[in-house]
Amino acid sequence: MPDNTPPVIQITGLHKAYGPLEVLKGVSMTAPRGHVISLIGSSGSGKSTLLRCCNLLENSQQGEILFDGEAVRWKPHGADRVPADRAQVTRFRTNLSMVFQQFNLWSHMTVLQNVMEAPLTVLGENRTKVEERARALLTKVGIGDKAGSWPAQLSGGQQQRAAIARALCMEPRALLFDEPTSALDPELQQEVVKVIKDLAAEHRTMIIVTHDMRLAADVSDHVVFLHEGVICEEGPPEQLFGAPQTERLRQFLSATMAA
Repeated sequence: MPDNTPPVIQITGLHKAYGPLEVLKGVSMTAPRGHVISLIGSSGSGKSTLLRCCNLLENSQQGEILFDGEAVRWKPHGADRVPADRAQVTRFRTNLSMVFQQFNLWSHMTVLQNVMEAPLTVLGENRTKVEERARALLTKVGIGDKAGSWPAQLSGGQQQRAAIARALCMEPRALLFDEPTSALDPELQQEVVKVIKDLAAEHRTMIIVTHDMRLAADVSDHVVFLHEGVICEEGPPEQLFGAPQTERLRQFLSATMAA
């Protein structure tokens, strides 16, 4: 039976520049509900900028961004544009949880307090229910015994898993990952990769910026290869990794796999 619900995120013709430097040159991308989209490409290709535009952490100059079929409303701001409705931005962001490369846990809060903070302060949820959910999520990501620890007492892999639990505690419609394993040693990377694979198996909507080609191949429904601000090639992982159509992607995969 076809799913007629709109995509969680739909981007059409997005342009983003920093002064004369054009980073995104008319990019279009769709993240259907329950799908995992991986963004790959060399450094400077525009991957992280595209992800930050998804979450409205970056403003774009042109193009359309829709969440669940609702378009972001814009207003002019000098030569650029900014969202016209701050309440709309807040509503969208509460449904898009971002996991950063550097964890960004609050050092003055325990792991449990970190996970609980946003649902309590942003959503105003009941503390007892939030704590129950937070403890269950910490167990889910394999660090239930670290609830009372401080972030500094955790390994990098444990901190990133705590950050994932924090993102999940908002019960978002989509998870956005910006290089979730690149700050970790190879052994610790696998702890985080396992959590992401488990989330993919639950058919959660995710957009993942990654240099880990194996992760992209294993968890993605769709892979987007960006090069110099444009989508050079996209499709299912077996196509992009097994039979790349462009010379640029072949070169990128050859260099990446050899590294």
